[in-house]
Amino acid sequence: MRGARLLISSRNYSSWSLRGFLLCRLSGLPFAVVTAAPDDPAVKAELLQRSPTIRLPSLLLGDITVWDTLAIAEHLNETCPEARMLPEEPSARAHCRSISGEMHSGFAALRSSLPLNIRARRPGFNLWSGPRADIALIQQIWQGCLERWGGPWLFGTRPTIADAMYAPVASRFLTYDVALAPACAAYRGHILAWPDMAEWMAEAEQEPEAIEELEVEF
Repeated sequence: MRGARLLISSRNYSSWSLRGFLLCRLSGLPFAVVTAAPDDPAVKAELLQRSPTIRLPSLLLGDITVWDTLAIAEHLNETCPEARMLPEEPSARAHCRSISGEMHSGFAALRSSLPLNIRARRPGFNLWSGPRADIALIQQIWQGCLERWGGPWLFGTRPTIADAMYAPVASRFLTYDVALAPACAAYRGHILAWPDMAEWMAEAEQEPEAIEELEVEF
């Protein structure tokens, strides 16, 4: 799999690109990151959540192209089984797939009200009822996994696809000053200290372009 490339849109604003990056790192696959032109209208539409069908991130492996983050996760799990991206125990594996799918397709209020912005800090941010309900459900998911599988990751002692899927939420909770239950706050801290996550966030801080609509205080 030499020459694998991951096409992304933005390190600072794109939660899906972050997930794709973490999944590739989890797999152990050597890959290069290629950033699409920020002035591309399709890229901006994806970052502003106006185009749910844009094919970023995309993983390019020779003549194979995989887009959609869950498809990337499943493809990498198939092609890099030694990475153990899913839990080995069947019930844990099923649960991991379920909560990853829930993150992939749900939590619309959280996405729209608390867009990913790694560089930003919004202390005292006012949360409406929609995102508050999503935050409560995410905390239930995190606490349930941590209690059942013992942490510090959602499924025990090693990161899985689910941790990659929920990692951007940890960044959102930091940006928007979201108060969390102690176990969830500890998990958020663990995710933010994940070396691959910390590397991504450090590079997001250096990303030159800014999208005005996502920098507005609201």
